[in-house]
Amino acid sequence: MDATSRPPSPAGLRRTYEGHPLLEEDLAPDPISQFAAWFGEAVDAGLPEPNAMVVATCSAGGRPTARTVLLKGYDETGFVFYTNYESRKGRDLTENPRACLLFPWHAIRRQVRVEGPVVRVPREESAAYFRSRPYGSRIGAWASRQSAVVGSRRELDERYARLAERWPEDPPVPDFWGGFRVVPAEAEFWQGQLDRMHDRLRYRRAGDSWVVERLAP
Repeated sequence: MDATSRPPSPAGLRRTYEGHPLLEEDLAPDPISQFAAWFGEAVDAGLPEPNAMVVATCSAGGRPTARTVLLKGYDETGFVFYTNYESRKGRDLTENPRACLLFPWHAIRRQVRVEGPVVRVPREESAAYFRSRPYGSRIGAWASRQSAVVGSRRELDERYARLAERWPEDPPVPDFWGGFRVVPAEAEFWQGQLDRMHDRLRYRRAGDSWVVERLAP
């Protein structure tokens, strides 16, 4: 590889972060309300898939892993996503029911990080969401043994076709599929600023209330 075809060095890639200061007095009283405000601004800014979030989990043996999934709901009880319970993240969360979520809204120089315990969504809530999904996604949930080794793309497509033939209209809700809710124990809101002097404000649960702390960048 000659010098002209080499990719740029990651160490040399720099951007200037500049945004409105994030001050304690401007925060909502709780992290869900603050997230709702920032999420609305991310949507209004036209970010592609602003509900995309990195979900980090850890097995009982301490092996971490992360992947991007889509947030499907949030309220005062927490943040909800859906998955195959037999997938790697599903197994991790069964063994070690805690997770960290990260919303990387780079285009508006913001990040939100949420940490806390995880519980399964009630079955009727998962079923209601499953039935709202497009038909192809419902068949796909049955066809994919998520995180398992697949022999070929053809094998996967043939399994999908067989299941579509079995359920041409209304596939049932798989018993191995459903939602997880991450219940926030802490949530950090990061706003990029000049010279690495970023604003980091963290909500930390203290009993029935929230403590707000500023973290050094």
